[in-house]
Amino acid sequence: MPAIVVVGAQWGDEGKGKATDALGSSLDYVVRYNGGNNAGHTIVVKGEKYALHLLPTGILTPTVIPVIGNGVVIDLSVLFEEIDLLESRGVDTSKLLISANAHIITPYHRTVDKVTERFLGKAKIGTTGRGIGPTYADKMSRVGVRVQDLLDEKILRQKVEGALEQKNNLLVKVYNRRAITVDEVVEELLQHVDRLRPFIADTSLLLNKALDDGRTMVLEGGQATLLDVDHGTYPFVTSSNPTSGGACTGSGIPPTRIDGVAAVVKAYATRVGAGPFPTELLDADGERLRQDGGEFGTTTGRPRRCGWYDAVVARFSARINGVTDFVLTKLDILTGWEQIPVCVAYDVDGVRHDEMPMTQTDFHHAKPVYEYFPGWTEDISSARTLDDLPKNARDYVAALERLSGAPISAIGVGPGRDQTIEIRSLLR
Repeated sequence: MPAIVVVGAQWGDEGKGKATDALGSSLDYVVRYNGGNNAGHTIVVKGEKYALHLLPTGILTPTVIPVIGNGVVIDLSVLFEEIDLLESRGVDTSKLLISANAHIITPYHRTVDKVTERFLGKAKIGTTGRGIGPTYADKMSRVGVRVQDLLDEKILRQKVEGALEQKNNLLVKVYNRRAITVDEVVEELLQHVDRLRPFIADTSLLLNKALDDGRTMVLEGGQATLLDVDHGTYPFVTSSNPTSGGACTGSGIPPTRIDGVAAVVKAYATRVGAGPFPTELLDADGERLRQDGGEFGTTTGRPRRCGWYDAVVARFSARINGVTDFVLTKLDILTGWEQIPVCVAYDVDGVRHDEMPMTQTDFHHAKPVYEYFPGWTEDISSARTLDDLPKNARDYVAALERLSGAPISAIGVGPGRDQTIEIRSLLR
């Protein structure tokens, strides 16, 4: 039975949560494999909106077991706030499993994140300031704190002491901030341990056994391909690997057990934070997309930068992720445009690039080469088959499929769980 990876094909906010949620009762497990509470999924179920930040979208389907994998970094306060909010709305969170190897965001990670970004000034990256980057940095420096460390106070204290030796020198001598004590960090973390304990598991072992037993699962990433720390628009990226390769390292499932990769791509493009964005619209058209699409961050509330669909980015994502299916979202937002541009290549100093430029310099100077497609005025929010779409909408979808490098298997025509046109099943 299949294990499917769901990735973002652009800069995030494509609707990955809805794509996973739409599979609903067909799944046994939904596994979050990277990122922290700097990501957000908005799901609409029976007219009710749910904003998820750390918890996998499977938490909203009673038959699904939601899993936070080892590749995620966890702010425990945020985790339990999110659990409490869902429980208050009648959502059962008792099936949640959390990898013992996932890393913990501590108070000093949040502090370092904020003061470092402030210190960068005009060179800032656009971090959310939630401590995600410093936590991943400590993970790679082998001075991180993992979930399992909370089960042994002696080990926890030793790890915090080691980390603070360096962090306090940085905070006091460079940033003129007060030193953080070991006791305050340990106290904050241990206040969650009794509640955390029942969720902790060897999730890699459990997931591989589940696949042995014929169970079906989706591995969902936070952020997206162009924010991948290796393959994205570095340094304006996240601190982990949201691409399909990261699904294996972030969950403990080997590549040989992945049956497909579904890349979610919006019918236009958005980005948050700093960094290059070739099709960005800094005019009334960009503001129209922002308002019509509700393009404000689920986690931060920040207005998203908006632009036209970029087929060069889509082809890059198809190649990097090994995409077997695209899921096209928010097609309904384009209703009412007389014509719709699609970026099919870049012009870099007079040279045409049909693929992503190799260097950051070239990508920064890339200018979009557009093809134009006629728009439509009909309301498509109730469409449930391709034939329900007006001809110009069908032609637009066909053009995106031709230009993007993989078949489009589903189309979102509204925010609701049921507002999806399924062309072919992702679980096949």
